[in-house]
Amino acid sequence: MSRPRPIGPNGSGRTNGAGRTAATAVPPERVVLAALKVPSQSRWEVRESLDELARLAEAAGAVVVDRVIQERPAPTPALYFGRGKADLIGELARSRDANLLICDDALSPVQERNLTQALGFRVIDRTALILDIFAQRARTSEGQLQVELAQLSYLLPRLVGQWSHLERLGGGIGTRGPGETQLESDRRVIRRRLLRVRAELNRVRVHRRVQRERRSRAGLPVVALVGYTNAGKTTLLNRLTGAAFRVADELFATLDPAARLCAAPGCQPFILTDTVGFIRKLPPQLVAAFRATLEELDEADVLLHVVDASAPQLAEHMAAVEALVGELGLRGRPSIVVLNKIDRLEDPRELEALVERSGGVPLSAVGGGGVPELLSRIEGLLRPLAPLVRLRIPYANGGALALCYARGRVLARSDEPSGVRLDVELPPHLITAVAAYRVS
Repeated sequence: MSRPRPIGPNGSGRTNGAGRTAATAVPPERVVLAALKVPSQSRWEVRESLDELARLAEAAGAVVVDRVIQERPAPTPALYFGRGKADLIGELARSRDANLLICDDALSPVQERNLTQALGFRVIDRTALILDIFAQRARTSEGQLQVELAQLSYLLPRLVGQWSHLERLGGGIGTRGPGETQLESDRRVIRRRLLRVRAELNRVRVHRRVQRERRSRAGLPVVALVGYTNAGKTTLLNRLTGAAFRVADELFATLDPAARLCAAPGCQPFILTDTVGFIRKLPPQLVAAFRATLEELDEADVLLHVVDASAPQLAEHMAAVEALVGELGLRGRPSIVVLNKIDRLEDPRELEALVERSGGVPLSAVGGGGVPELLSRIEGLLRPLAPLVRLRIPYANGGALALCYARGRVLARSDEPSGVRLDVELPPHLITAVAAYRVS
């Protein structure tokens, strides 16, 4: 099946069986970025979005050679851009030796096909670019399944035109040929694969549900990291839990979810989970495909909204994350804004203004500054979830005593002749396990 060649780290577009791109000597793709400014947008907003698109293209291994912005009342149905602007883009691309155009907004299959034919080289949109990055970065079988589901969902409506070298069904005598047969065959192959991938992801969803139930029975609260891509969530996870996950200063450096125990002194133990980073204009195919991963957020008792305090587009990034949190039905969940990367801010007044405006905790996940305050804020939100109970546990029942120390927060202890007397904060569903030892 012929399909658009994805961007690879070296521009080769060749991928191995795990969905990652194999290194070759082929030079990187030379890319022109293009965006449409409609009256409801400011030119600054469009330029900022193109800056982010350039970072995405570089993360995929491409070289950005130029940018184009057209102002129009609305996109054209056929080419997205105007005919004259499309011709100018083609001339510009040829003068720069570019071989790929990336549009900042989603293109319809018709617009993508027409632009490709008009320009004479490949055209993709932001969605295809993000999907390509995810295909390169996914490491676990679960992540690869989720990316494949998103890619197949994106590819299916774009099959028409992939067999242009053969005749297709045109509705008249003499137009029926082998192309339509191949097109329908490809559609059937993709639909069958979609069914298999969805079935496998359903099994993943069941497995994750079992894992969450085990954590729930263990009595540990869950704190989930959410935030814009490259805000420093993985670095913060490593800092709080002692883990050693890969970190990099790039968009979507990590995709696969992670959960680790945080048992810092002075704070009750909790599970800290990390999920895929968010971004403006996140493809809906990815939100649907990563539903099994994002379900981890449903079980979170507290959300840590990690933001890059040094980002010029801080307000837009926060708004994008809050919008996606609302789409996932998590609005109103107890949350803490974490103003990360404060070590990159040069003006202390800028940090003071950010703290006053957001109510967040200033922190440097790399250096560790601000971590004690963050843990104190987390403890303040978790404490109401674990009511205080008074127990008298016989010395013979060491298991109940160990449970209180492992899963609760012991505030006072006295050793009496009949047993150990404890004042302990315990999660509600663990209180039944020690109900026989409660004293008024």
